[in-house]
Amino acid sequence: MPTRIKICGLTRADDVQAAIDCGADALGFVFYDRSPRHVTLAQAEKLLVRVPPLVSAVGLFVDAPADTVRATLAAVPLDQLQFHGAESADYCRQFGRRWFKAVPMRDLPSAEAAAAWLAAYPDSSAFLFDAFGKAQMGGSGEVFDWSRLPPTDRPVILAGGLHAGNVGDAIRRFRPFAV
Repeated sequence: MPTRIKICGLTRADDVQAAIDCGADALGFVFYDRSPRHVTLAQAEKLLVRVPPLVSAVGLFVDAPADTVRATLAAVPLDQLQFHGAESADYCRQFGRRWFKAVPMRDLPSAEAAAAWLAAYPDSSAFLFDAFGKAQMGGSGEVFDWSRLPPTDRPVILAGGLHAGNVGDAIRRFRPFAV
């Protein structure tokens, strides 16, 4: 199966269209107001009407109140939820949508520590492994030590500092479900 492509942090209609035209499988929309890539519900409504069938719309949240997530789901058509904070598995599953958890590799010194962290999320549909910057919850552009990736039976989404010079190597070495 080919590696799927997720483009996250889209804020402009032209960028949404470019990602679709380039064959992105999933588009991420950030509902975290401290992110420079944050979108309001009004922006998201305008952007999501451009998403065609068979391209997934993913909503990214960081420690959002449950009512905020519910209001977002009522306003915009999200296919999946991506949680980047300290949310518990119980919190993540309460929305009745497929969800996946971002794994803060900056804070996990070994594959063993990462595997123990994953065990707290037994029904996450996938795990997104990201470096997490010192001042932000993902999207930092930092690469983490890929040798610390733990084994998992769930789909792996590899993120963090991927660019044209290293993404091919990452795909060849780890065969992630998505980047």
